[in-house]
Amino acid sequence: MKKKLIIIYALLLGIAFACNDDSLEKVNPNGVTVDGFYKNGAELSSGVTSVYSMLKSNNLVAREWFFNHDLRSDDVAAGGGQLETPRNQLLLGTHDTGNGVMGTVWLAYYRLIHRANSVVDNSEKVTDLADADKGRLLAEARFLRAFAYYELAAMWGDVPLYKNYVLTVDGSLPRTPVDEVYAYVISELQAVQALLPATYDAANQGRATKGAAQMLLARVYLQKGDYANAKTELMKIYDSKVYALVDNYNDNFLEETEFNKESIFEVNFFPSGGVYNWDGDGNGATAGTETVRTQEYSAIGWRNVIPSNSLLAEFEKTTKGDAKTDPRYDDSFYFSGEKYNNGASTLTDGQQNGNSSVVDGVTMKVSWQKYSLMYKMNESFLTGGINQRIMRYAETLLALAEVENEAGNIAEAVKYLNMVRARKSVSMPPYPTAKFPVTTKDQVFAAIVHEKRVEQSGEQIRNRDILRWRKLGKLKVEPLAYFQANKHELLPIPQQEVDNNPKIEPGDQNPGY
Repeated sequence: MKKKLIIIYALLLGIAFACNDDSLEKVNPNGVTVDGFYKNGAELSSGVTSVYSMLKSNNLVAREWFFNHDLRSDDVAAGGGQLETPRNQLLLGTHDTGNGVMGTVWLAYYRLIHRANSVVDNSEKVTDLADADKGRLLAEARFLRAFAYYELAAMWGDVPLYKNYVLTVDGSLPRTPVDEVYAYVISELQAVQALLPATYDAANQGRATKGAAQMLLARVYLQKGDYANAKTELMKIYDSKVYALVDNYNDNFLEETEFNKESIFEVNFFPSGGVYNWDGDGNGATAGTETVRTQEYSAIGWRNVIPSNSLLAEFEKTTKGDAKTDPRYDDSFYFSGEKYNNGASTLTDGQQNGNSSVVDGVTMKVSWQKYSLMYKMNESFLTGGINQRIMRYAETLLALAEVENEAGNIAEAVKYLNMVRARKSVSMPPYPTAKFPVTTKDQVFAAIVHEKRVEQSGEQIRNRDILRWRKLGKLKVEPLAYFQANKHELLPIPQQEVDNNPKIEPGDQNPGY
């Protein structure tokens, strides 16, 4: 998996095209068929690779996935008028059933699920693999399918639950209650843990591991408010000793420090310097080689989104009376006057297209530094190969703080928070602080919310945190200014799904749309 050029078999798309007039008297020329595939272990492996390729495609992690999360959080603001209308709609809460970004992510996840189902349902044909190798490959496909359903359920609620490869339109399904979707995801993740290894060799880094399945399952339990079961999964990770915080916080977002000891699951992109593939489905020999994240967010790129003023104000700073300025503040953002390009260039206001921010009452240009290639380059158009860290160990510790606090174990909760703050390159004063006392559960929860935001800003975490904390009644103040009850709790089912799925009627739409 690591930095290899992989040819994705066209047959995995499941579409067969007719090429003669006799086709009208034969099977449907547009029918789905995989009869000629999955003859051996190599083809089963290629099938699993096609599922990973969908995850890393333009329509998911390489582009639209991070927009769909970040724009629905309070971590970002518009970089300026260059932010395209469908993206701006998500940011402002004016999106409707036809929103292109949302619809693209929905469709991409179901294509991923379709590919995973194809692998699982046809795996019995393969007889030349050892049981352990075959079980691992199937476990990877099932993990990726579970990841897709978790994301769909968290953002859309009730969604169609396809457990098998669908052959015809007649196989379309109605929306399944969200609790049933979560139950399926839980059962799948419980099952695959025994089949997935704790680690891989260098040639296979990027594949799903036991720890990734445990962390994803913990996320599901947290989304449901099941803190006891979430703790069980989190402690498996903690006790495994496989993971640890890296000393340098910024190593979590650089190309040279991928697959470090803090990484639990990351999406693998090719080394920077290749060609970005705009194919939304991640097909072909160069599919998903790079991500466009650095171009979308960078100070000298398109700068479509910038950090929000509320996020910038969240960090502890001596200018606000805090004991120390949080080093993660400078690691996460670029400010005018800073050096970049290996120290050879200085960032100016004029290079940063669009809007300014207000920091401590001062108007200035601020841009995202996380996942930006500017630290070693000076190009106005940048796509790159920085792997997207989907899960990392800091999240495990912060989640442990949350579950311990829910159980009333305040001292344990504070211990985990302080482990994150004690990272060598961060070294923030431990809790309690003047601003964050930690005597009561409410006070500890406020510290958790703060620590999660400054530690994981712009990492596609905040959106899901807001969704679950809102649903569980834990938010003291609604963080999204546009929020309307009975509407913005969920995204609308895309209009294309309502139009094309005969089992979903207009009346099945989520509230408010």
